[in-house]
Amino acid sequence: MLNVLALAGLLTLTPGADGPRVCLNSTVGPLDDTLQEMFESGRSYTDFLNGATRRTELWHGNTEKAEGIDPDLVRRARAVGGSWNFLAVAVDACSDSVSTIPYLAELIALVDGLDMRIVDSTVGRSIMDSHKTPDGRGATPTVLLLDEDFEEAGCFIERPLTLQTWILENNDEASGGDILEHKMAWYAEDSGNETVATFVEMLEAAASGADEVCR
Repeated sequence: MLNVLALAGLLTLTPGADGPRVCLNSTVGPLDDTLQEMFESGRSYTDFLNGATRRTELWHGNTEKAEGIDPDLVRRARAVGGSWNFLAVAVDACSDSVSTIPYLAELIALVDGLDMRIVDSTVGRSIMDSHKTPDGRGATPTVLLLDEDFEEAGCFIERPLTLQTWILENNDEASGGDILEHKMAWYAEDSGNETVATFVEMLEAAASGADEVCR
């Protein structure tokens, strides 16, 4: 398993757009106890949602919308079994956090053995800095999948792969406003489907014994 505080520079990922990709970094550094401590210090989704002061309408709207996530994805997540913890670095003002975390929270609410805690970008800075976006940024949300021993088994960085790829390919030509408009329209149309599918694929890969899987 990879230790979150040990990685440096950009993640090296296997190519391909179908499902999560395997991180190839080596591991050196502090013990994974830090991840357990950070997880235990975090807030539940309900507490986070109740404390949100930015994008509140969208947070609550997406939380309600998430009740319609694909039941087949829920079935697949239940079939994984075991105990898994998601440690999310997220902030209420973040347009990507508000468009992904509510759907993950709904999946967790529907599947026994899954749990999530949320920390802010100050507490979770080491996670963001060691799991950067393809263009070299620490971003929210960054979500780690931890096994029952709180060892890292996977990660989700910022946004679903389809959307991330489009933004990276168009970032130089499109204006910031156009990027944001496209992004929010994509999220609204996708309704969390790719987000949930990514986390389910990550669970399945981790349960099968794959090395740490990132998306």
